[in-house]
Amino acid sequence: MMFFARWKTVAILAVILLGALVCVPNFFPKSQLPSWARQFSLGLDLRGGSYLLLEVDMNAVVRERLESLADGARTRLRQQNIGYVNLAADAPNRRVGFRVRDAGQAQAAAAQMRELANQIPTSLGATTPDIEVTTAPDGTVTAALTEVGLRAKATGAVEQSIEIVRRRIDETGVAEALIARQGQNRILVQLPGVEDPNRIKDLLGKTARMTFHLLDEGANPSAATPPPGVMFLSGENRAGQAERYAVRRRVEVDGANLTDARAGQDGRTGEWVVNFTFDSIGTRRFADVTRANTGRPFAIVLDDQVITAPVIREPITAGRGQISGNFNAKSANELSVLLRAGALPAPLTVVEERTVGPELGADAIRAGVLALTAGAVFVFLYMGLAYGLFGWLANVALLVNIMLMLAALSLLEATVTLPGIAGIVLTLGTALDANILINERIREEVKNGRPALSALEAGFTKASGTIMDSNLTNLIAMACLYAFGSGPVKGFAVTVAIGTIVQMWTATTLVRLMVSWWYRAKRPKELPVLGHGRGVAGWLARPLFRLVPDVTKIPFMKGARIGLLVSAILSTASLIGAFYPGLEKGIDFKGGITMEVRTPAPANLAQLRGTVGGLGLGDVGVQEFGAPDTVLVRLPVQGDEAGTQKAVNAVRTALEQAAPGTRILRVEAVGNRVSDELFLGGLIALGLSLLAMLVYIWFRFEWQFAIAAIVTLILDTTKTVGFMVLFDVEFNLTTVAAILTVIGFSANDKVVVFDRMRENLRKYKQMPLRQLVDQSINETLNRSLGTSMTLLLSAVPLALFGGDTLSGFAWVMLFGIVVSASSSVFIAAPIVLFTGKDRLRRGEPTPPAPAKAGAPVGV
Repeated sequence: MMFFARWKTVAILAVILLGALVCVPNFFPKSQLPSWARQFSLGLDLRGGSYLLLEVDMNAVVRERLESLADGARTRLRQQNIGYVNLAADAPNRRVGFRVRDAGQAQAAAAQMRELANQIPTSLGATTPDIEVTTAPDGTVTAALTEVGLRAKATGAVEQSIEIVRRRIDETGVAEALIARQGQNRILVQLPGVEDPNRIKDLLGKTARMTFHLLDEGANPSAATPPPGVMFLSGENRAGQAERYAVRRRVEVDGANLTDARAGQDGRTGEWVVNFTFDSIGTRRFADVTRANTGRPFAIVLDDQVITAPVIREPITAGRGQISGNFNAKSANELSVLLRAGALPAPLTVVEERTVGPELGADAIRAGVLALTAGAVFVFLYMGLAYGLFGWLANVALLVNIMLMLAALSLLEATVTLPGIAGIVLTLGTALDANILINERIREEVKNGRPALSALEAGFTKASGTIMDSNLTNLIAMACLYAFGSGPVKGFAVTVAIGTIVQMWTATTLVRLMVSWWYRAKRPKELPVLGHGRGVAGWLARPLFRLVPDVTKIPFMKGARIGLLVSAILSTASLIGAFYPGLEKGIDFKGGITMEVRTPAPANLAQLRGTVGGLGLGDVGVQEFGAPDTVLVRLPVQGDEAGTQKAVNAVRTALEQAAPGTRILRVEAVGNRVSDELFLGGLIALGLSLLAMLVYIWFRFEWQFAIAAIVTLILDTTKTVGFMVLFDVEFNLTTVAAILTVIGFSANDKVVVFDRMRENLRKYKQMPLRQLVDQSINETLNRSLGTSMTLLLSAVPLALFGGDTLSGFAWVMLFGIVVSASSSVFIAAPIVLFTGKDRLRRGEPTPPAPAKAGAPVGV
């Protein structure tokens, strides 16, 4: 209906006003806003900073739990006079086992183990026992960590690690840091404004678990293996010389009982020390231990290193102590920070690192804004000149669409990244797709002789189903990308999905409202869709050009077999190229290190290559990158994540020494496990999107259309991969986003054609299927080309101005748009024709065979 009740009009305007108000806070500093105000934030690739993905070493958690259990078992069994042999912790199999000498005592030993398992704290206070104890007829007792207990310990370790990581980063003064759990045992850390995260990584890489142990004075530290209940640890003596200590495994006092730790200087010697204070439990325990062991050495152990091992001179009952060692001001302060924040339950490993300098972030913002502005100008001019008044109204709706999209991002407090800006730019093209469908339908209804109001009603009503179907396919692709993407690519998926949802509302509701206002004000007898109008106002209101004539009768299906054959050849060649020579995998999918470096003068590539190559880190690639003073350094994936981090630090130091004044603009370091996961996630996203679209189109259309769509989408994808191989475009998460966007657009385009075929099947009961397919393509030609044109106009600025980060994305998009538009005609339609010949048109007459040359023609 073109009539809008007053409450509907007020509701629509209220949504627009609310969107504008929600956008306003983004123009003010966060410090000047009330607590309820919401803003979207810029990603690290736009404002600079560091992204770290940390992994909790669950093997260490399991090992510590089992060793604690074994140490407790050793003490208890001796107290109960239960003889045993072969007591040991088996970490790979997650169990502690031993055999009692007297098989009759096996049940008593098992009871002691169950009691001990319940006494040891599990899973940060969880009451469910995490140890299952079993016995064997030969007297073997086994205490195994259960799956439930393992999951509980993993959850507890990650949650505790997140809190401690947050405390440690807060101590460094980094503002607006983001710390969040990712997956089962990983922690995401984003540090805005931090160009060199080495200090942060050092702080986060230390477990900082401090414990107090007695030394075993009867053990020989130089022996090959320690006696039971003892461990050999290294450290430094008072003279600063390396020494080996025989430390009892039993923890007498745990550093978890510390309440404070501060760096200071000893008033007598002037050396740097760390003064600490215990809580009530720690004070009591420390007093008991020092009282009972006066005159014996007492080791302070930090992360399996003996800091100091002084002799207890007298009982310490005040709950205060001092850690002395070979400290300087920096190391004493760092240790105090670690102790105040608390000990990590397990070591953390950096498995992925991405760092962007603020200079590069500012360049990315300028590139994104330029691409967005240019795309908006191109698309606005095309819509206004191609569709006249209704095109200009669509442009107004597009402005509202962008505003509402930004408002939604603000409400979600989303992070806008460079791929997110690319998503906003592409929304300029896809948002007008629905308006093009509506305008072309209105134009068609006018040509069929409908009066103005009836043509408007029919145009909006008949186009709504196609708009819904075509946009849902795009949402399916974005959902798959969000589910299996990572980092900035998720932001791209969110941005495009929000833009898709909003544009369906603006096209079918807001534009309809504006058209109804115009109609009530003008009461025109003719709609300005066929080129009528006089004067300046009439010139602006009427369309000035058409991509193709309104009425075409191109026999597309004459080239059906040729189109399928050419497509099959190209796709086969593309698949061969994907394996040999193969896709150029980016760092996301193959792992390794990429560093963008800017030197104070034009870079000496030979010198830099020799400097980095001399580090022994594998094959090194050094190349100029956009300017003579900018260099891209590539290194292969290292042996493990720890090796990757050492390589990053080594290259950073070597470059700064080789060319003083060198600035590291960007660092990307991805380990083996993460790259494999990202690659698998990208492939799953592609596969699931194709499967989901097959199911949806099968549900909405006949199965012939679904088969045609999915086969065509696969062929479009393979040809896009072939384009990437041919032009050496990196296969990474960003290009996966481009391929999924192409898949969504390609499905969108095919749904438009399929929808007209379905409509014509109902309308022309006797028309031969070949003729019906041709007619359907001709009738939707302007729509298909129009939507392709708007998307091309929005994607071209990304290729020209989007910078190196988005260049691969943009060129893949441009190629995919062209391929998708052609495949709707020359692949999807022929497949529908051949598979539906005897089903969509039962009993279709066979066309007469052409007469032979010279033969008489019958009447």
